[in-house]
Amino acid sequence: MDFEIPDELYYTSDDEWVHAEDGSVTLGVTDFAQQQLGDIVYVELPSVGDSLESGAAFGVIESVKAVSDLSTPIAGEVIAINDELVDQPEIINEECYGAGWIIKLKPNDLDEVEALLDADSYRKIVSKRSA
Repeated sequence: MDFEIPDELYYTSDDEWVHAEDGSVTLGVTDFAQQQLGDIVYVELPSVGDSLESGAAFGVIESVKAVSDLSTPIAGEVIAINDELVDQPEIINEECYGAGWIIKLKPNDLDEVEALLDADSYRKIVSKRSA
């Protein structure tokens, strides 16, 4: 199975991606994650203004196969949520790295992003799990 893993993003071992830009970070689930989950039918989102601790669960993603917690690898304040996912959670299946983003955070410490996995490191993890 082939998985898209863009080089410009950071990743977690829990199959989430992070994109840092202009002092904020956008989070979503990876192509590997959405393929493993199958058809996504529901996403529970936090509220704008919520303060999240690193590693804390902030929502739930539900598919025809499983229900999984969404957790943030970076502490910060939720500055935007992808409202479109409420009515169209399948956007994550269609465009997990684009229109399927989940939340945007104002991080407490941008250096936390640098501590995440780069694309090559994440590819190694995925190749072991999908072998």
